[in-house]
Amino acid sequence: QARLVESGGGSVQAGGSLRLSCKASGFTFSYYCIAWFRQVPREEREGVAAIGTDGTSSLADSVKGRFTISQDNARNTLYLQMNNLKPDDTSMYYCAAASDPSSCRRFPRVAMIDFDYWGQGTRVTVSS
Repeated sequence: QARLVESGGGSVQAGGSLRLSCKASGFTFSYYCIAWFRQVPREEREGVAAIGTDGTSSLADSVKGRFTISQDNARNTLYLQMNNLKPDDTSMYYCAAASDPSSCRRFPRVAMIDFDYWGQGTRVTVSS
């Protein structure tokens, strides 16, 4: 059974850093487009960062220069290093996996339905 479990969220002040982790199990991690999304109440879930099977990464414009996505295939773990955090980054962060590699090529212009598996999320709060 496929499973994604996020961790690493917390509360930080603006300008601070956090590293989120997403541990995958039950499927071959390296064969999937893996991504981070975030969502605040009453808004659509938005794509933050994705990494494809060839290691190519994509970042939303709002996080370029501040966030970095990486993966450790040996540990089946996805990471999101978030630096210079801003109050607007406050959100619930989710990781997701898509079996269709085109999801990474189109990222962040993707829909939730494009992704096969989702984690339960980890909360990030950035105070000013």
